[in-house]
Amino acid sequence: MVSFSKELSFRWSDLDPNFHLRHSAYYDFGAQHRIEILEQLGLTLRVMQEQNFGPVLFREECIFRKEIKLSDKIFIHTKTSKMKPDGSRWSIIHEFINEEGKLCATITVDGAWMDTKLRKLASPTPAIAIEALSIFPKSEDFVGL
Repeated sequence: MVSFSKELSFRWSDLDPNFHLRHSAYYDFGAQHRIEILEQLGLTLRVMQEQNFGPVLFREECIFRKEIKLSDKIFIHTKTSKMKPDGSRWSIIHEFINEEGKLCATITVDGAWMDTKLRKLASPTPAIAIEALSIFPKSEDFVGL
């Protein structure tokens, strides 16, 4: 199954007192990867600003399976796992996988699009957002909502 993937680079400040990746760093890496993917798909921050909409999260959850240390070689794989046909609601998963192919953590986010002027959920979903999400790779267990 296709996904957006990249190798992560860790900094000293990403670690906690136990010398492994601090819990909040996982969320930071997931958020950064989502924005990078949207940018690649043409849904840039500038476009969102000009059209007055942006992503909003309802839930963000991480399941930790194996600790990650500073020198570990880790890849993040990102795909959608759920989406309404109109793209108004969606779920994205991020998997943190080490060089041996072992799953270290999974982040799941549930979100929608917000009208940044009205400060309410965007209705209808902007066409460019629907187009970008339709290109986004789907998980093997993808569910249409």
